Amino acid sequence: MSYLTIGHLYTALHAACASGVARVIEANGEEVAYADLSRDERLPSLDDGEVDILVSAWFPQDEVIRSHGHEVIGSLYHPELQFSALRTTGKGAGWSAGDFTSLLTTANALPFVEKMFDQRPDLKELPLDVVATEEVFSRLKQAEDAGNCPLIAVWQPHAIFHSDMLETLPDGDLLAGEVQTARLVLRKGLRDEVDEDLLDELSIMMLSNKVMSALDYAVSIDGMSPGEAAESWQRGRLIPR
Repeated sequence: MSYLTIGHLYTALHAACASGVARVIEANGEEVAYADLSRDERLPSLDDGEVDILVSAWFPQDEVIRSHGHEVIGSLYHPELQFSALRTTGKGAGWSAGDFTSLLTTANALPFVEKMFDQRPDLKELPLDVVATEEVFSRLKQAEDAGNCPLIAVWQPHAIFHSDMLETLPDGDLLAGEVQTARLVLRKGLRDEVDEDLLDELSIMMLSNKVMSALDYAVSIDGMSPGEAAESWQRGRLIPR
């Protein structure tokens, strides 16, 4: 095999993650190509052999991938979804909907927010502001500058968590204790085509939410390319070691 194709969602977060994985692959002597995918294109691309490695899928949300015979390996990071508030507002223990001016979330977090409405019906009274993932940072900066106080539900990792703008609220877990894991997916049959040492190395690769948030910040806020961000992380420049 002359090269491996890495498929990923084209957000700054997933592109940077793919570049980080690519550096491990390249260090093992393989060339890398990239495929930008929508959420719905991920599984067909694996099924059709257009993608060798998917970076990354979140489990258990993407459990259907297993049923197609593709192999899941590794544990890159553990996505979290908790209610947060702007640190400048000083919200903390004993918070309620009445403490906030709106509820800001993203489309991929919205189903979990709506499920929380069953437990916290008071939250339904807040104006709902669903923003694109890449707009979260700027929208919250605007809210902070205007003195507003949104209740925030955004998946971590995210660039916003590399700043000191947010404070996680107690009793704000939207996953009800369920552990999410970002993992690599190998297309069916790939294990027989590549060096076992490479797969072993990918299996133990760990990034963490902290690293991923820093990578996302480097790409979406500082304007680095995904490759530049991955190199900066690898050289210890994104997060002091």
